Amino acid sequence: MTLTAAAQDEVLELLATRPLVVLTGAGLSTDSGIPDYRGPGAPSRMPMTYQEFVGSAEAQQRYWARSHLGWQRMGRALPNDAHRALAALDPALLITQNVDGLHEAAGSRRMVALHGRVADVICLSCRSTSSRADLERVLDELNPQWLERHGWVASRPDGDVDLDDTHDFVVPTCHCGGPLKPHVVFFGENVPADRVARCYAAVEALGPDGALLVAGSSLTVMSGLRFVKRAAQHGTPVVIVNRGETRGDPLATYKLEVGCSEFLSDLRTRVSRLSAEI
Repeated sequence: MTLTAAAQDEVLELLATRPLVVLTGAGLSTDSGIPDYRGPGAPSRMPMTYQEFVGSAEAQQRYWARSHLGWQRMGRALPNDAHRALAALDPALLITQNVDGLHEAAGSRRMVALHGRVADVICLSCRSTSSRADLERVLDELNPQWLERHGWVASRPDGDVDLDDTHDFVVPTCHCGGPLKPHVVFFGENVPADRVARCYAAVEALGPDGALLVAGSSLTVMSGLRFVKRAAQHGTPVVIVNRGETRGDPLATYKLEVGCSEFLSDLRTRVSRLSAEI
């Protein structure tokens, strides 16, 4: 059922007194200045697919030209109150669909970055990994004045921007000559099986006495929705905190259309108060 903000007390009490697994999405990072894809008022956007990226050098050029601009914003983003609250709550497992690295920056420990981290780069030929910060320095050297010429364009949720003219952008290759890709799961690409297995195990371990909290995700893609389905199958209460409809709403025990930072800060306060009373 859907609840108003005034009915949060019962939900807070439930979450504060049970083992938790938390699943987060892009809505958790909007307070850090990173836009989301499907929140209220978000413009329609389609990210580049994996098949498109690997299909041509032109697609890779277009991706890196945009992403080089977007990194200047995403790379400087800082954790917000929601990230800090989750780090303090330290659930049994934190599963994030976000690639921004803000949960890690806030100090979360037991977590799975389901789609990877945009701060890492992988070569599609030799599979070696490297730092995005190092690549950014090379991109700056190869494309002087690029940031100055295009720094005004609008940001997108996955760390790139809205820019059409990228024909003169120079893209470096790996030391082996192979193409470089951010070490994240693109649309059309599979989440590594070991990550999925760890998340399933944590959700299944909750049982009827635990709870799955979904914060800031529309659950549009199956990579997150499957954990809601698994929790419901095992009789685990599901709480969804998200502004706007989600695909998991029919399976939710409670649905709250409130801000993630506000709600999670309240949950952190409730847990601290209960701990002090013990």
